[in-house]
Amino acid sequence: MKILVVDDSIVFRSQISASLSGVEGIEIVGTASNGKIAVAKLQQQQIDLITLDMEMPEMNGLQTIKEIKRLQLKTKIIVFSSQTIRGAESALEALAAGADDVVAKPSSEDINFDKAQKMIEEALVPRVQQFMRGTLGVSRPVIRSESKPPAIKTGFFAKKKNLHLFMPKAIVIASSTGGPSALESIFSQLKCTSKLPILIVQHMPPVFTQILAKRIGEISGIPTHEATHNMPVEAGHVYIAPGGFHMVLAQDGSKLFLKLNEDELRNSVRPAADFLFESAGQIYKHQLLGIVLTGMGEDGAAGAKYIHQEGGGIIIQDKESCVVFGMPGAVFVNDDYDDIMNLTEIAEYLRSVIA
Repeated sequence: MKILVVDDSIVFRSQISASLSGVEGIEIVGTASNGKIAVAKLQQQQIDLITLDMEMPEMNGLQTIKEIKRLQLKTKIIVFSSQTIRGAESALEALAAGADDVVAKPSSEDINFDKAQKMIEEALVPRVQQFMRGTLGVSRPVIRSESKPPAIKTGFFAKKKNLHLFMPKAIVIASSTGGPSALESIFSQLKCTSKLPILIVQHMPPVFTQILAKRIGEISGIPTHEATHNMPVEAGHVYIAPGGFHMVLAQDGSKLFLKLNEDELRNSVRPAADFLFESAGQIYKHQLLGIVLTGMGEDGAAGAKYIHQEGGGIIIQDKESCVVFGMPGAVFVNDDYDDIMNLTEIAEYLRSVIA
């Protein structure tokens, strides 16, 4: 995979290049200090992927993405953005414009060179690998939390249900790479009040999930919140797990509320959708709908299996509309789903059950 590193900071260009240079199958073919230089290089040679800073002179990140799309260049785009409100807003605009993934940029003021490079490497390498030829949806190591997931029934195969005859009482959604754009596509098509609670785990850094919640609320008209610890869960609201925290559903009598924790990573991520799916499945049983959208790795697969075995419904996004088929692909391989839909079909189905 041929990669171009685009950033106006020579320090970050060096850190990003160093974090990728030792990875098998990856070749850094050059660097660029702004989008204008990057676009010229993209037109001169075949480049598979660029890492792209958002704040640059002459042509910034968003302008660069729009120019790449206008020229119909096929390169994948991973955006680097600061963990600030402005940075998160820019990152989501970049994803909406056609970027494929986003990485939080370490603060050069708060961190030394070596530690920043290590952080970049841990965040960036898996995202680059997911786009390498033949490795879409590459499996990632599973790191379990000390919190034990509910038991899976061995030798049990849930029968596929007709979702058009299924009326859930709650909806849980898992998404990762390509997820913000997928979620915006779905929720922009709802435009209705909801009689059900909808809970979402999107793999994103802190602050980014706050802005995502704001955007989903604005485009759908449904009250949407970045979850807080002990937040009550109400019908007609959307709740998004905050970056860096697992989110689980808990019950006290007839009241439902959200618990947040910083337990160990699961599926190499925090928040992990499996925890949400399993905790909601224990409460709602056969009246829960789970949806697994685009994303790398296998998060959501164990949770989907649990929901399916409890008699709940599972929808996975189709491969053609996914940026990465890893997460829905893992559910597909396990046969733990009831239907496969594209984003428009998912939105149409959700309208039919929430309105």
